[in-house]
Amino acid sequence: MAVKIRLTRMGTKKKPFYRIVVAENEAPRDGRFIEIVGNYDPMKNPAEINIKEDRVIDWLSKGAKPTQTVLSLLKKKGLIAPKAEKAQLEG
Repeated sequence: MAVKIRLTRMGTKKKPFYRIVVAENEAPRDGRFIEIVGNYDPMKNPAEINIKEDRVIDWLSKGAKPTQTVLSLLKKKGLIAPKAEKAQLEG
């Protein structure tokens, strides 16, 4: 079972916000997920990022792989060092 940390789109047309979720690799983008670990609102100025840091670190330690977008959000929040970024994507 491959697990990813990715975004799920919510909100209305032209006013999106995203949940950061842990989901199985085969699950559809807006489909079934395991756990909500945060949210991201790009419509606010500046963009708002809320992350449950302890849960994200726990899932990363269990082998969950973040998508590129989620990886950049984690990097902005300081949860992943810039040098560890390549290891997360490749590993």
